[in-house]
Amino acid sequence: MRAALTLGQTCLRQSLPRARPFLQCRGFQVATKQTYSRGWRHFRPPPGREGLILAAAVALSPVAFVQLSEKDNGGTEHTAEGRMLEASRDEIKKEVKDDVRGIRRIRDSIILFLDVYLWEPLCTGTRFLHLAIIFVPVIVTVPIIWIGSRNKERDNERSGTLWWYWFLVKSMERAGPAFIKLGQWAASRTDIFPTQMCEVMSQLHSNAPAHSLLETKKTIRRAFDGRPFEDIFEEFEEKPLGVGAIAQVYRAKLKPDLTAPTDSDAEEPHNLRKQVRKNVDTLIKSTPHRVPSSFVAIKVLHPGIEHMIRRDLRIMGFFASAINALPTMEWLSLPDEVEQFGEMMRLQLDLRIEAANLSIFRKNFKERTTAWFPYPYTDFTTRQVLVEEFAQGIPLADFMENGGGIFQEEIANEGLDAFLRMLLLDNFVHADLHPGNIMVRFYQSAHPNLSFSKSHEHEDPQAQPDVTEHVLARLRPHRKGKDKQAWELELAKIDKEGFRPQLIFIDTGLVTELNATNRRNFLDLFKAIAEFDGYKAGHLMCERCRQPDAVIDEEIFALKMQHLVLGVKSRTLALGNMKIGDILNEVLGMVRSHHVRMEGDFVNVVISILLLEGIGRSLNPDIDLLSSALPILRQLGAQSGGGMLRQGDFSMLKVWAGLEARKFLQASIEDVERCVKYDQLSPNV
Repeated sequence: MRAALTLGQTCLRQSLPRARPFLQCRGFQVATKQTYSRGWRHFRPPPGREGLILAAAVALSPVAFVQLSEKDNGGTEHTAEGRMLEASRDEIKKEVKDDVRGIRRIRDSIILFLDVYLWEPLCTGTRFLHLAIIFVPVIVTVPIIWIGSRNKERDNERSGTLWWYWFLVKSMERAGPAFIKLGQWAASRTDIFPTQMCEVMSQLHSNAPAHSLLETKKTIRRAFDGRPFEDIFEEFEEKPLGVGAIAQVYRAKLKPDLTAPTDSDAEEPHNLRKQVRKNVDTLIKSTPHRVPSSFVAIKVLHPGIEHMIRRDLRIMGFFASAINALPTMEWLSLPDEVEQFGEMMRLQLDLRIEAANLSIFRKNFKERTTAWFPYPYTDFTTRQVLVEEFAQGIPLADFMENGGGIFQEEIANEGLDAFLRMLLLDNFVHADLHPGNIMVRFYQSAHPNLSFSKSHEHEDPQAQPDVTEHVLARLRPHRKGKDKQAWELELAKIDKEGFRPQLIFIDTGLVTELNATNRRNFLDLFKAIAEFDGYKAGHLMCERCRQPDAVIDEEIFALKMQHLVLGVKSRTLALGNMKIGDILNEVLGMVRSHHVRMEGDFVNVVISILLLEGIGRSLNPDIDLLSSALPILRQLGAQSGGGMLRQGDFSMLKVWAGLEARKFLQASIEDVERCVKYDQLSPNV
């Protein structure tokens, strides 16, 4: 036990500059020891300390987080998420309040000292012993990776290696939420870990049991300022819709006095220019009018999860530093990776940040019809509770399984359009874009307002019938591949009735935003690729990676990039033949083999492109990412083209002109093929 305490103190000392020990502003609001799945444990403060308040910060509202995110970076390294995370951490900083004097101050100082240097190391050390029981067998069985026959279909990995990957995944599931999230994060880092390991890691599941309804009600009541539970909801489904490693989600219906009936996704423009643009958009894309819903999704953090994850992060940081000290392991930069992973986890431990992200996405997509984000009830959102409008839709996975029918191409194109707008126009990208976080709903087309009058009376949105749920109810019986023919027939009927699809994005706790340095590096790399200078792009990647000294054979890496880019250049006019996903996978493989350490933000963008193109091609095999980017490049050129010309930067204009020429040539080829097919060049008379 003494060794565990010593280790806990060491972990705590290493983590103090990065991650402060956690204490809620309202004190330790915890009770008895509670056991999670397969031995997940968190430790409560000793008796008599539950009511002590050591943090003086006032809880910030989600609106304050939105204001933080909207501050101008001023060319600095700060991002919106970074500012929000810093504010969140400052709010829960352990300290004795300044207004405390006399004996009480001495008492609080002693308790704070014991908490930081005795209780926390003790809990961390005990947690380490628990993790050691789980992971020592994993370490002992490492030699098995050199045993067994090779499987050509699995990247020529040995059977022993594949078994060990599976054993590691099962051990991480038993270790608890922080390690489950670590495995899911590692699954996306094919620039560091072997492809097969990442594939196995992607199958990680939390297996976390739901916490008690009593705990949920207490947490929700605090979010609503102590209001009685029966005065908050008209309906509340006691069985959670889903239980994750960090939180669980419920569906409920708010009382009428708590809803936001005046919120609308399609506000009427107040000037002629915006009205004309809206009418054109209505004719082309049919802007939807949302009917406000009083049904909400409520996400509630598991009690005590913050303490447990913060202790796990300290332990991870300690072992990352130990591994980094080994020869030939420095290139992995494991301490930096654990720090980045820790920031990702802390972002998910404050649900106000997710509410702020929702508000930012809604603002960015206010005049776009390709995507919709649920309305966050910021007045009732706290660190532990998120209240947002319930997203009525069918998971995109069902359309990938059954096919999108007549809407197949439209859904695929809208998904790519939304992502490219996030990436190229907003620099604010949803970082968890998998089919489970994307849903599809249907809406009726709007009619253009031809009066152009500011005083034009519009129909009350609440008076409009809510047909969304009715349409979805017609499709639900045919989900899960039960009857694909009936599914496609129903979609055809929905199309004839004038309904259009729209994508819903949920779970916005994580976003990717490039800081000033990363964005500059991204643009320089983009310029090199736009000029088809793969050799220069390869050298740029090596020079501006985290550890240029650790790169193996920089010259060979640059030559490989040149070969890859020239191959792309030769296929630029082939619609559907060039798969961006294949190219990026090849780049990640080269990065891993040559030890080129990429920034996490770059990798997040790459992984998002891989996921989106994979989803798009499953719906529409001929989808073309470059063609989808063309309208966005036009808008980007209109917004910043003058500045680029003044700076002498013609790279973006070259890409734009090249894609326009490519589209024109491709359209000409298709027109000729159509004429030949239907005998229009020399029709028989």
